[in-house]
Amino acid sequence: MSLLSLQHIQKRYGTYQASNDISFEIPHGKIFGLLGPNGAGKTTLIRMITRILYPDSGTILFNGEQLTDKHTEQTGYMPEERGLYKKMKVGEHLIYLARLKGLTKAEAKEAVQQWLEKFEITGWFNKNIEELSKGMSQKVQFIATVIHNPQLLILDEPFSGLDPINSKLIEEEIRQLSLQGKTIIFSTHRMEQVEEICDEIVLVNGGKKILEGSVKELKQRFKENKFHIAYKGEINDSLLQNLHVITRSNDAVTVQFSEEHHGNDLLKLFVENKVEVTSFNELLPSINEIFIRKVKES
Repeated sequence: MSLLSLQHIQKRYGTYQASNDISFEIPHGKIFGLLGPNGAGKTTLIRMITRILYPDSGTILFNGEQLTDKHTEQTGYMPEERGLYKKMKVGEHLIYLARLKGLTKAEAKEAVQQWLEKFEITGWFNKNIEELSKGMSQKVQFIATVIHNPQLLILDEPFSGLDPINSKLIEEEIRQLSLQGKTIIFSTHRMEQVEEICDEIVLVNGGKKILEGSVKELKQRFKENKFHIAYKGEINDSLLQNLHVITRSNDAVTVQFSEEHHGNDLLKLFVENKVEVTSFNELLPSINEIFIRKVKES
């Protein structure tokens, strides 16, 4: 059973169709990329999952049950627009948010201390929020999102404002939470992060779902039979005459092979022509390339 199931979701603002018959499943324990260009309808979907908005029609199920307000206690939401009270101290702010999520005062204090220690920022406990940099605020916001140990995490641009070291820290924590069985919805415009982190994705545009699948499966589905071959010595031009040459140097060539042939056929062609091949790689499309292609098509 999936943790979250969206079935034929419709949402309209006046004449604008923000969600148009959208259905997809989010499995337990997966990092799920919710992708789309600006204005595609991602935020509307997130707001319906978090019960900020309600669909005009369709069904959202949480662990097989009709989504209700009680399920928000099992959800952690980190919006792109950060929402910390600037005049509060870091520690009291996190305890306050943890108590809103149902923890007792003692549980909240213990959880806050554990997370501050994990991120090696125990010295921030009595800092005012307004003293924090954007990156520091981001780490506090992340802790606020996970402090109550939710089943579902929704992270909207979680790496915005973070330097590479802290980005890696948050990324590793996201992976650990997934390994612990947490389900994570990850929304971002940075496709290289999607490729590194996500197990599965759904792509929406114009309020419609235009693509879904696992990252590995999608890269295979959209591959174009392109290969990069590095070699020693020289190759005869006649060897390449039936291939579409994309790039060529003194010791390497990138080609596109006809769809009815496989990589082994290309490698065999080079070997039969006594070319010493030093590396042979199939070039798979990036998620960014797939994203651009499908958005343009839609």
